[in-house]
Amino acid sequence: MAPVTSLTDLVHQRLANALSATLPEADADPLLRRSDRADFQANGILALAKKAKANPRELATQVVSRITTGDVIQDVEVSGPGFLNITITDRAITENLAARYADAARLGVPVAEHPGTTVIDYAQPNVAKEMHVGHLRSAVIGDALVQLLEFTGESVVRRHHIGDWGTQFGMLIQYLDEHPGELDHGGAQVTGEEAMSNLDRLYKAARKLFDSDEEFKTRARRRVVDLQAGEPKTLAAWQKFVDESKIYFFSVFEKLDMEIRDADIVGESGYNDMLDETCRLLEESGVAEISDGALCVFFDDIKGPDGNRTPLIVRKSDGGYGYAATDLSAIRDRVFNLKATSLLYVVDVRQSLHFKMVFETARRAGWLNDDVSAYQLAFGTILGKDGKPFKTREGVSVKLEDLLDEAVQRATAVVREKAEKVGLTEEEIVENGRYVGIGAVKYADLSTSAVRDYKFDLDQMVSLSGDTSVYLQYAYARIQSILRKAGEARPVAHPELELAGAERALGLHLDQFSEVVADAAKEYAPHKLTAYLYQLASALTTFYDQCHVLSPDNAPEVVENRLFLVDLTARTLHKGMALLGIRTPERL
Repeated sequence: MAPVTSLTDLVHQRLANALSATLPEADADPLLRRSDRADFQANGILALAKKAKANPRELATQVVSRITTGDVIQDVEVSGPGFLNITITDRAITENLAARYADAARLGVPVAEHPGTTVIDYAQPNVAKEMHVGHLRSAVIGDALVQLLEFTGESVVRRHHIGDWGTQFGMLIQYLDEHPGELDHGGAQVTGEEAMSNLDRLYKAARKLFDSDEEFKTRARRRVVDLQAGEPKTLAAWQKFVDESKIYFFSVFEKLDMEIRDADIVGESGYNDMLDETCRLLEESGVAEISDGALCVFFDDIKGPDGNRTPLIVRKSDGGYGYAATDLSAIRDRVFNLKATSLLYVVDVRQSLHFKMVFETARRAGWLNDDVSAYQLAFGTILGKDGKPFKTREGVSVKLEDLLDEAVQRATAVVREKAEKVGLTEEEIVENGRYVGIGAVKYADLSTSAVRDYKFDLDQMVSLSGDTSVYLQYAYARIQSILRKAGEARPVAHPELELAGAERALGLHLDQFSEVVADAAKEYAPHKLTAYLYQLASALTTFYDQCHVLSPDNAPEVVENRLFLVDLTARTLHKGMALLGIRTPERL
């Protein structure tokens, strides 16, 4: 089905045509925006009048005389020094919404005309370590961007760059060799969270010994050499750690209601065969140079406290490779093998300097250019209620699974309070509690601009009022209840009807869905979609207060038209929430 032209675009084109006819040489942008004084306001005439040395109000009057009214535009009024206040016809609003309603799959949202291929690097846990609250934002933001970009037509390649290589694995394997009883479970098979908890404990013990015992440190480093050389016993132990960790990762992502596919997991080890060539290419091209035995890239604008240039170390003086070599090899793979046109990294803001240097190095090498861009979506920190980084009372990072479990427990209690009134079964209470709890955590994260820190407050997150996912889920469920109670009445658009103020406001907001989705995808800004959905639910609440849907006093066509409005609202809430990775239960 053809995409639906928004009312904003229709009005914009009418005004641009009238402006061009009045001032043929001008750049005819009416600067159209939504307004409290009318449906839209155009402010562009003031700037055009200044350039043309004309009286803005007189110019505005001339433009208005060239605007056709009656079909889409009902009225245009010149206001103040030369603003245009535009009112849309009720018929145009309803007909536009009817076209969106008919497009059940996309609600009129167009597909990008020239989509590219974006590789999104997100959800990057570490092998043999439990996931903590710090892993939440990368996973949630990255998953929402995958959904948004795919929906708008972009070809998306998911990449989970897990930490599965390096010195820590030589340390871990050597420690386990010397302490074989550490993972003895009495013959019982342990997997998932319990297995990862054991590995995490083992890792901490190995790290403590590594930092305090020079002889053990030497043995562990020899084990790293064995691992890099592919020594069978060492490699088998490493593979066991990776496999065990993946089982755990999948269980956490399943709790997050996220799809993580094994083929999308390409960790640091996946680029081992490229590291030597990456270094050779950088050195031969002159992008990197040997400094104190290490292969480095220098930047004139990046200096340390001593005033000396701070290098990006690609290969260490001992011949080992750092994160830079792996990240640069990943860029080569994503550009030349995956044919990416955009690389998006959803990574903590604390790594911004590293990625700035990596991206600049890749540009100097010619791997990034005008046709291929790289961008780090640098997200902020999750804070506790006290405004400090979110920690347990013992001062350690909160385990992600513990946090998710508590969110589901809190949400289930909220759902249970309403269960009897709605008639939910125990199975529905449990299922809805999960959807509400996980949705609350995701929405709280996504409703904040990624670059900002935010406070993690479960009490607020699962509240039925305010800017929460529960408020939106409840709005959706309430519409489903109305549709079930409608009997034989069906949602039908009636363009001939005059709309009440709350109906117009709801309809005009529904019309903005496609442009909001496009903006959120283009700007990597899921919070723009959450803001839109909250405003939609708020407009729906006002509509309920002022316009009874199933009142016996309503004419049949009024009932049908209002059912049509609320059903389209439900579909928009459902689609918008799905793009954020959040479920909308039918009954709540």
